[in-house]
Amino acid sequence: MSIDADAQADEGTPGPPGTVRTAAAQPAAVPDDAVPQQSAPQDAGPHHASRPPRRRARRRLLVAAALVVLLLVPLAWVQGTGQAGLRTLETVDDAPVALVFGAGLRPDGSPSTYLRRRLDAAQSLYDAGKVSVVLVSGDNGSVGHDEPTAMHDYLVGAGVPSASVVLDYAGFDTHDTCVRAHRVFGVDAAVVLTQDYHVRRAVFSCTAAGIDTQGVGVSSASVQPEQLTQWKLREVAASYKAWWDGLTGRDPVYLGPAETGVQDALRGS
Repeated sequence: MSIDADAQADEGTPGPPGTVRTAAAQPAAVPDDAVPQQSAPQDAGPHHASRPPRRRARRRLLVAAALVVLLLVPLAWVQGTGQAGLRTLETVDDAPVALVFGAGLRPDGSPSTYLRRRLDAAQSLYDAGKVSVVLVSGDNGSVGHDEPTAMHDYLVGAGVPSASVVLDYAGFDTHDTCVRAHRVFGVDAAVVLTQDYHVRRAVFSCTAAGIDTQGVGVSSASVQPEQLTQWKLREVAASYKAWWDGLTGRDPVYLGPAETGVQDALRGS
């Protein structure tokens, strides 16, 4: 049979008797709505591609802002609390105690320039009758370095009675001095005397320790301006430490037993 004949037979030539022919299989018709339609890409707009980067940038900005706030809150807390307690020698209210922080000694063992200014302010308050006792607190942790004794001798030499000057030999830092003043010496109210860049932190630390605190800042003018800049920068870091010490209630390096020196001096004044 030729190819054409085969094709004709396939197209409908009757087969042998008794044979049932079927039409060639045709693909079933599929409704138009059943055929998946490929939609044309929608115009996402000119800003579509930039949305994820913008969201990431916004999140980074929010995180950065939160970190800045977290960093500023302790500093603002310390400085704000200190600012509220600032006074001058003329405007300070009467208080039982003037608290003087140590500030280094000269090679000959006498008070440094900064320390003398603090002690001079304490003497002024004592002479004016605004305080009855001067508590001098400093470091006596090494041989030949005895801040409290040097402070005592300076005040006595300036005319303050020895009985009115009480010595704290374990004032290793501002926080320790304040905590010991309250817990060891029983001071509930005081005027703290220190340099103007340090006085806010001192007021904060003593307030956190439980003392009703006023602060008088004395001059920080220095013949070494670069050193003063270093101290002011150090004060920022020290403010964070003061905030943490106050928040956690850290004990002093050396707390020690209660002492009656301040109370005895107040009774004798």
